Amino acid sequence: MNAQGKVFKYPDNVDTDVIIPARYLNTSNAEELALHAMEDIDTGFVKKVEAGDIMVAGYNFGCGSSREHAPLVIKTNKVGCVIAKSFARIFYRNAINIGLPILECPEAAEKIDAGDEVSVNFDTGVIKDITKGLEFKAQPFPDFIQNIINKGGLLASLKK
Repeated sequence: MNAQGKVFKYPDNVDTDVIIPARYLNTSNAEELALHAMEDIDTGFVKKVEAGDIMVAGYNFGCGSSREHAPLVIKTNKVGCVIAKSFARIFYRNAINIGLPILECPEAAEKIDAGDEVSVNFDTGVIKDITKGLEFKAQPFPDFIQNIINKGGLLASLKK
């Protein structure tokens, strides 16, 4: 599985209430929730994001609550991958559980800028900043976790 797209860049400590503000959690409809993704930090995100685009962030991305809504709205917006210096532990697990591709790579998160065109190879962990001609290496997930993500999440992988 691979992803390629333009980058949306975010700082350290982006919490789940920034990813999907709690004021919208009166519905469980993923498409409806996705309309409000990132609006408190990036008002144009849902209008600009295209299938396959990449989110890049600093340390502790997804800190805050344990709700699966945060990775779900990112996935519903068809983001191809989230690359961060580090993820909050519960977000990390929730992302795998719902099938959102993520990679930790501090060097890539530091050097990739908003608007850059980036490609990601999940099998090898290679991240290429096409715009700048840079290449980074993240630790790819083991096959059994890649299988969960590729099948759309934990429940989907158990059904197949």
